[in-house]
Amino acid sequence: MPTEIHGLPAHVLLVHAVVVLIPLSALLVVLSAVWPAARRRIGVVSPLVALVTLALVPVTTHAGEWLARRVPRSPLLEKHTALGDTLLPWAAGMFVLAAAVWWLGRRQTLVDDSLPGGSDRPAASSGPRTPPFVRVAAAVLAIAVSAGAVVQVYRIGDSGATAAWHGQFSQTAKSGHGG
Repeated sequence: MPTEIHGLPAHVLLVHAVVVLIPLSALLVVLSAVWPAARRRIGVVSPLVALVTLALVPVTTHAGEWLARRVPRSPLLEKHTALGDTLLPWAAGMFVLAAAVWWLGRRQTLVDDSLPGGSDRPAASSGPRTPPFVRVAAAVLAIAVSAGAVVQVYRIGDSGATAAWHGQFSQTAKSGHGG
């Protein structure tokens, strides 16, 4: 796994991808779970983005552990590394839900398309439809896990920024510097 990219610690670069992909995955999962028209348009993109996100989290964590061994230890760094270790289960949950919502939607589309009249057929048509409680449970879980993942990535990012920048800059501009 990469630890440096062009001489810079990989963690400080990879973390930006995670900070973008977690909320993007969350948005796609929730939209797919609660809005059938969006689910049909998003399709397999939601689980694919969630899979890339899931794969990137341990790569970023590994690069962060490498970096943590090369900077001075502090309570702020300890807090950040502890929080960083909590993101993988959230990313895994989002991937599982994205795949399940996609599969349920795909299954439903195949059933609707196989009926006379195709997907224009009313929802009350006969056939093996996904029970409403399953769709509602998937939507509730998608919202809960997505919200948890976004909150967690915020907490991790905030603690990392605090660890990196606490006491490292002045509230007032130094003389001789533009801006």
